[in-house]
Amino acid sequence: MRLIVLSLGFVLLTAGVGWLAYFNPGQATLRLSPEVYLDIPTVALVLLSMAFGGLLAILGAGFAEIRHLFRGWRQSKLKKRDDRVRELLGLAINAKTAKRFEDAIGLFQKILLLNPNHAAALLRLGNLYRAQGNVSEAIRLHRKARNLEEANLEILLALAKDLEEAKRLDEAVQLLQEMRRLEGNNLTVLLRLREMFVKLARWEEAHDVQEKILQGALRPEELKNEQSWLEGIKYEIGRQLLEKGERDRARRYFRGAIKLNRNFIPGYIGLGEISAEEGKIKDAGELWEKAFEMTSNIILLHRLEDLYLELDHPAKIIHLYQEAIRRDPENLVLRFYIGKLYYRLEMVDEAFEVLTALDPGDDKMPDLHKLLGNLHLRRGDTEAAVEEFKKALNLKKRVLVPYYCPHCDYHTAQWSGRCPRCGRWNSFEASPIMGEWTSSRIVARAEPV
Repeated sequence: MRLIVLSLGFVLLTAGVGWLAYFNPGQATLRLSPEVYLDIPTVALVLLSMAFGGLLAILGAGFAEIRHLFRGWRQSKLKKRDDRVRELLGLAINAKTAKRFEDAIGLFQKILLLNPNHAAALLRLGNLYRAQGNVSEAIRLHRKARNLEEANLEILLALAKDLEEAKRLDEAVQLLQEMRRLEGNNLTVLLRLREMFVKLARWEEAHDVQEKILQGALRPEELKNEQSWLEGIKYEIGRQLLEKGERDRARRYFRGAIKLNRNFIPGYIGLGEISAEEGKIKDAGELWEKAFEMTSNIILLHRLEDLYLELDHPAKIIHLYQEAIRRDPENLVLRFYIGKLYYRLEMVDEAFEVLTALDPGDDKMPDLHKLLGNLHLRRGDTEAAVEEFKKALNLKKRVLVPYYCPHCDYHTAQWSGRCPRCGRWNSFEASPIMGEWTSSRIVARAEPV
């Protein structure tokens, strides 16, 4: 409309030029060059100048009008696209929630066709690809999302997870350290960084991060869990130092773990091993005896058993078992292990007396049947021995004595300060009694703590 009005004005102005030139015949010379000049009416010159200015205004207004129309068309198109993207995003999230992952991937891909720089779609599609094992594509999408939103913590954490899944742990650590510089002591970042250092066995760096975690605002149950992490990390640093021969420093870390938790058995074992390496066998024995009195943990009795038998002091370990049973006469596990000790020392009659007093029909103690079978053989009762061996062989449950982790049902003949399956420290227990467990339960609890 504005353009029409300006055009009509230009036409009227031109007509006015002719009218005024007719009644005002005065001439003006307009030189176009030294040799070329033009005589035109003065009024015409003035009015034509005005007309030229008006023409420029019309052209300017025309361009502004066209630009406005184009902008409106473009905004309308973008709005339609954004509305469609929002619709697809909702459908994709619903499909992912319903575990229809292929449908979700297709919908996220449609979003990226409409808007290749949609950070939320890049993030979620990358997570889906990682879950399906396509880590390289997840890394590509999350790096693109990071370029769009460099300070987006969720995107950075997703990229760090991609690198971890790709076994590029050093790169994941580098990224998490960059995030820490950006975010300060963000708890989520610190927890992920701690886990990376643990996986890489970079225990001293893990220790520094863990101390920062404990300085944060934690709920009571979180605080207890994080203190357990610190106990374990201190123990691992002690193990590394002990392997390097730095016994004094190792001793400080073992003691630090025990200071945090008086029932931290790996710390006591580590301290005892240092004393043994230094030739202070008696000190190691006294330490483990005191620790057993405080904790009643049978693993310490096993250590003492090996130590005193190596020193040819069987009476001492027998006395310790007998005292423990005197304090806890109903403890089936202690009675089994003293019977096993008697068997180990070839004290056949004593072993037979103790082990036959246990419930021989208990199908949760396969090693009991094995020991009883061997004892019957030594006593010359072959028929009874065969029956015991049959019971041991017919048991469907499997056990490896003496150690297991009650958190994930990991069984092993080798003691460790940390469970190889679930990653918990100080979790191993010693028991010949087999509990109810299945393979599905193991899988469900196989993730690291």
